[in-house]
Amino acid sequence: MNLADTLNLGCACQTLSLPLLREQLETGPALDGLAARMTLSHPHLFSASAVFMDSGMALRIQQAVSAIERVVALPAWQQQALARAPAIAAQDHGPAGVFMGYDFHLTGPGPRLIEINSNAGGALLNAAVARAHSACCNAMSPVADPRGALRLLDEVFVDMFRKEWVAQRGNASLRTVLIVDDAPAQQYLAPEFDMFRELFAAHGLTARVADARELQWHGGSLHHPDLPPGTAVDLVYNRLTDFYLQDDTHQALRMAHEAGAVVLTPHPRTHALYADKRNLIALSDNNLLAQWGVSEADRALLSAVVPTTQRVSADKADALWAHRRGLFFKPAAGFGARAAYRGDKLTRRVWGDIMAGDYVAQALVPPSERLVRVQDDTQRLKLDLRAYTYRGEVQLLAARTWTGQTTNFRTEGGGFAPVVVVP
Repeated sequence: MNLADTLNLGCACQTLSLPLLREQLETGPALDGLAARMTLSHPHLFSASAVFMDSGMALRIQQAVSAIERVVALPAWQQQALARAPAIAAQDHGPAGVFMGYDFHLTGPGPRLIEINSNAGGALLNAAVARAHSACCNAMSPVADPRGALRLLDEVFVDMFRKEWVAQRGNASLRTVLIVDDAPAQQYLAPEFDMFRELFAAHGLTARVADARELQWHGGSLHHPDLPPGTAVDLVYNRLTDFYLQDDTHQALRMAHEAGAVVLTPHPRTHALYADKRNLIALSDNNLLAQWGVSEADRALLSAVVPTTQRVSADKADALWAHRRGLFFKPAAGFGARAAYRGDKLTRRVWGDIMAGDYVAQALVPPSERLVRVQDDTQRLKLDLRAYTYRGEVQLLAARTWTGQTTNFRTEGGGFAPVVVVP
């Protein structure tokens, strides 16, 4: 094992400082008491233990993200991805989409891409918890954050939104930002919405957390009742899981986006090009990528990183069932591990649901593990790795630790964990 594996499986150090976490979460007066409230409402959101990763693994992840960006930029890729998406996905106003999330399992040979998310949540929470972990010993201090990147992340995130604005609006002034979801106060990551509101406000922007159903489209502009009368919405940070804005309650936002009257990020095009699970089929098809002109080097990299993925269809039913123990089944339009199943856990009833739905089957890649302390004992938890990216550049690496069939925040000792890259 390399040093990172040895630490993950042999060191149960708990390095989370609760006073530091409170300081990182409560960055403004409006957030006072947030840490205490989250302790009650989200008891397993943050892990007390960091996750270690080999520097070669981190480099491989950046290389994989860069290769996928090059593939997605190809006309042939965009044609096939947009052809199966609603018409709204064809619209390109310039923005690329904030907080892309590439999720990996870490294996001996290297990282394996599990899925891509177009509106990956948790970046601000992961940045906060990473800054709240202290080094467990003097030897680890130089590698915990060697370039001081964690201290600069808030500025990096805000600058990303400003770049999205410039991509569509040029030199016009950005004034108002809405963080939008359905019933945002009821969402599991609602505390992060409030943190974003305060972050934008600290950088001179008028920011509100808004319910998508309260948006109003009139006079060629998008409006919200919490803004001063006559004030238009400039930019929407979109946290909706209605990726193509098809719900009737999202009509105002859809009309504003279609008219180019608001900067929406991420947007339907981003989801179609990256996050539809059917894209994994093409990314794992070496012959198809060769036909599209993908370089030999990128094809070799993707072959090593992207597990083989195939469409679930009636003509493959018998073969897929026979080999189900080596497969993981995901809905093509799914997110957050909803309705996703390990093949070895399938019942005939669930198999019937899969065959009736729109699913892909991905070669099963078991997650690696992290030893953590739970009360007076130690326990091995599964872990996965998320790379938060913007325009192909990794901004933050974060991990989640859990037990169960899919990722969750119900595991004692588990939750979001910072990633420490070691030699």
